[in-house]
Amino acid sequence: MKTDPDCIFCKIVAGQIPAFKLYENEDALAFMDINPVHDGHCLVISKVHHPTVFEIEPEAFAAVSRVVAKVANAVNKAVSPDGLNLVQSNGPGAAQSVPHFHMHVLPRKLGDELKVNWELKPGDRDRIAAIAERIRAHL
Repeated sequence: MKTDPDCIFCKIVAGQIPAFKLYENEDALAFMDINPVHDGHCLVISKVHHPTVFEIEPEAFAAVSRVVAKVANAVNKAVSPDGLNLVQSNGPGAAQSVPHFHMHVLPRKLGDELKVNWELKPGDRDRIAAIAERIRAHL
């Protein structure tokens, strides 16, 4: 499996860095974003290192997409947002913060005025853990 020793997401896949894991299969991993925009904000990544959508194989993209659909449904049931965005960014011009292919499952609130490139603000770890439990209950 292709990895990058300097990639934080590769380190999460390898178990070298802790994460609030939601779901995992052979190809993809879903976990809570530790800088959440709203409750339930999580990420789905390919377990194989692909810096952007331009390098990922179609099969790996499809595997991530299947997990995104599953997790998005669980997030919707767990936190009942007003809406939900799926966000995937590529490169510095798109504000990609980690150069490892990933998709944000991003619950939304009416009137939140969230911009596409939001400011990173660390979240409360206990709250993130509790919301992760609620989401896991629907997977």
